[in-house]
Amino acid sequence: MSTAAGAGRRADAVRNRQLALQAATALLAEPGAALTIEAIATRAGLGAGTVVRAFGGKDALLDAAVAGLFEPVVRRARDLLHQTSPGQALRTFLGELIAFQAAHHAISDQLGGLDMPATTALRAELAEAGQEMIAAAQGDGAIRTDIDPAVAATLIGRTAYAIARSRPASQKLTDAFITVLMDGLRPQPPTQGNTELARPRNTEHSHNPPSGQTSNQSRSGQLSAP
Repeated sequence: MSTAAGAGRRADAVRNRQLALQAATALLAEPGAALTIEAIATRAGLGAGTVVRAFGGKDALLDAAVAGLFEPVVRRARDLLHQTSPGQALRTFLGELIAFQAAHHAISDQLGGLDMPATTALRAELAEAGQEMIAAAQGDGAIRTDIDPAVAATLIGRTAYAIARSRPASQKLTDAFITVLMDGLRPQPPTQGNTELARPRNTEHSHNPPSGQTSNQSRSGQLSAP
């Protein structure tokens, strides 16, 4: 094989790889699109065998496509912590995360069970960046400290995902969802107890539950493990 022929084949391989990657990325943004080698090949204008040779299989191709989408999201999370206050960084990132998730339904809908090491690593980085953002916001007084950062990250992540999947009709509605969530995470000011509730009960009408039992009334309003 001549040097020129070898260089031409390598150039074709690079081009085919790029076309397949672009096609997979485009399909990821289409809700309900079939993420098959055949569908990706058709979108790319290539043969299925060419797509397989370019990446070695569907898992590697989709891993590269999803990782390419996640990388700027992770970088954005890191950058925001250095560009603004922790509370504002969290709110801004939450809005951007919702927009990202709304635009890429297929990322979670069709990728279960695939071997995607690059994507898995980036998801871990994103979760770590989110917890760092939350911890910084707690340290800055923007987020209540009675919730563990890991728990808060799960709460925020699942709420963002639910909002994204509901596909709000307007940005105004999305902003309202975020405002309600952020208000719930804000430190709560101390409140004085209601004087009526604080007044001692009339012991003539009170009773103690039998030994070994707990009255339903004594557990009302409490959050307890089963």
